[in-house]
Amino acid sequence: MSTTSNTANTQAKRIELRKSKQLALAFFAGAAVLFVISLFLPPTWWSGLLKSFAEAAMIGALADWFAVVALFRRIPIPIVSRHTEIIPANKARIADNLAAFVHEKFLDTDSIVGLIQRHDPARQVADWLVKPANTELLGNYLVRMSGWALDFIEDAAVQNFIRRAVHTMVQQVDLSKTSGALLESFTRDNRHHELLNEGIDQLAKLLANEETQAVIAQGIVDWLREEYAFMERMLPSDMIGRKGADLTVRMASGILNRVSEDMQHPLRQRFDAFTREFVERLKTDPAFLEKGEDIKRHLIGDATLNGYIGSLWGDLKGWIKRDLENADSVLRTRIVATGAWVGRMLADDPQLRASLNANLELAARGAAPEFAGFLTRHIADTVKQWDSREMSEQIELNIGKDLQYIRINGTIVGGLIGVLLYLCSTLPVLLR
Repeated sequence: MSTTSNTANTQAKRIELRKSKQLALAFFAGAAVLFVISLFLPPTWWSGLLKSFAEAAMIGALADWFAVVALFRRIPIPIVSRHTEIIPANKARIADNLAAFVHEKFLDTDSIVGLIQRHDPARQVADWLVKPANTELLGNYLVRMSGWALDFIEDAAVQNFIRRAVHTMVQQVDLSKTSGALLESFTRDNRHHELLNEGIDQLAKLLANEETQAVIAQGIVDWLREEYAFMERMLPSDMIGRKGADLTVRMASGILNRVSEDMQHPLRQRFDAFTREFVERLKTDPAFLEKGEDIKRHLIGDATLNGYIGSLWGDLKGWIKRDLENADSVLRTRIVATGAWVGRMLADDPQLRASLNANLELAARGAAPEFAGFLTRHIADTVKQWDSREMSEQIELNIGKDLQYIRINGTIVGGLIGVLLYLCSTLPVLLR
């Protein structure tokens, strides 16, 4: 669409340039016709005036034609020809001068800082964002950009990046020492006793459950049948099972209650000792350290884990794309809400706006020289790389129409000067 539009625009400029050239040529032809007519008229004062007008008009038209054409093309006239074809012959100098002009007039640091100071960009951003229609527009635009970015990203590269990142993270972690440090932190201030107390409470609840007691009673009956089958037939095994289960539960509950109530109970002390020893072994025991390395190697080489890691990006990308295509997109809603919030914050806080503008000015002062240098070099290098004929043609297409009016004006002004000179030359005769 853009290429078609550019082609149509270029064609329109060509047509306008051709028409303006034809108009300038028509003025010259008109002066030539008047000159020819003046040659066949009787030698009177009026015929002399007409001839002087026509001669001077043709001279003015030809002189300005030469001046205009000499800008773009070589005119094969001895001696004079070296001063024609000005634009193609001076392409490099034009490129440098154009770049210097842009640098001095548009990209110098003071101009850019002055632009920021005049327009208060933070205020303009705030005014733009506080309008709901604009935040909706911003949200829609960023959603479309996100969709394009997702399609542009190469999935395999992202998956490999995630996999390498996870592998690197796993390799850098000392599982045994890290586990030891975590447990050591957990046992600080006897916090591990909270876990023990919770375990005791849950075990007590389990023993108080009728189903648990039934399982214990059945276990006792089954044990009697396996170990003492003959006696089991003679004894009331079901009653023994129930009584045994009740006794077991009461004994276990009594032990648990004593452990729960007595912070110095031997079982608690043994639990403390075991925990400290286990933490120390995790941090120093070579066997535990090697086991941690084995686990890391297993994780890195595990096909299931790697497959899951590889699918993470696909799942995330799929969710994002589905959300972006949804009319009630969560991401779009968040973007719109964030834009509105930023707009309100900027609108209600003059100090924040002043700070942002000051930082923009500071950034401009730091970046403007380098940016200006880069852009001017780019302009100069780009113009120098253009084909001389093509550059000349493009300049003529864009300003050639106006240059043809120089030829028209030259024809008219030249003719008027011819009239004036004729009047000056015949003034003594008229005065006599």
